[in-house]
Amino acid sequence: MKLEVKHRDGTVLPMILNAVRRERSGAIVHDLALSIGRDRDVYERELVMSREELRLLVHEATRLEEQAKDRALFAEQMVGIVSHDLRNPLSAIHLGLLALSRGALNSNQIRILGRISQSTERAHRLIADLLDFTAARVGKGLKVSPRPIDLHTHVAEALEELRVAYPDRRIDHLQDGAQACWADPDRLAQMLGNLVSNAVSYGDPARAITVSSLVSDDRGAQVEVHNFGPPIPVATVEHLFEPMVRGDASGAARSVGLGLYIVRQIIEAHGGHVIVRSTEAAGTAFTANFPLDPASRRV
Repeated sequence: MKLEVKHRDGTVLPMILNAVRRERSGAIVHDLALSIGRDRDVYERELVMSREELRLLVHEATRLEEQAKDRALFAEQMVGIVSHDLRNPLSAIHLGLLALSRGALNSNQIRILGRISQSTERAHRLIADLLDFTAARVGKGLKVSPRPIDLHTHVAEALEELRVAYPDRRIDHLQDGAQACWADPDRLAQMLGNLVSNAVSYGDPARAITVSSLVSDDRGAQVEVHNFGPPIPVATVEHLFEPMVRGDASGAARSVGLGLYIVRQIIEAHGGHVIVRSTEAAGTAFTANFPLDPASRRV
């Protein structure tokens, strides 16, 4: 409440009276605060400024919310474009390659068709990563369909396909433990594809890539991909699993920087986590750990 007390000499003394009604120990108490003097004018100006700042903040928050909605809508539209307008022509190319490969071909034609096939498969993987990235960022996260599987068998099958994709690289498989675990085999194959592709791009081509699969009661399920080569800089390791982060793959096939982000999303969807260790002497190892039993997964 604003008051003005007029002195008998004609001067006016501005006042502000604030009152708050409170309940304390069952009794009603009124707190009064009386400000006397020129401070009232300052208070009024500050109040007007605060109201204007609040109005601007609300306006900015509304603008950012609308911007977020526009981005989400754009992402959904991009999903439609990628899943339909790009996948269909790639599928046509793949079918054409299969038809051509049935004919009589010389060695040069076989080599060219092999390169086209590898490029087509890589494009399919990039599209899958983009769709998964969109689902993870603007949707409800990656979907997994876990079931009891033999981890070693499914890792071995995925590696057979990867050896075909990278015929010039040696990929070894080490196994430890002999029991089933709950996992989505298709997602695990996708994870392995991203990790092995990463090892091919950044590792020493003269040395083998080693993939280890382990299952045990005390350690759960574990899949590790190891390669030798230049270590990952410490500053890069801190952000390695964020989207659009890439190393320096000189002379190697580059990606859109989503592979390791998708790897982490897949393992987290299984209730686990992924870590990386990288030194000059020991090489680089990406290790994914997740529980054997879905009942023990983290919520």
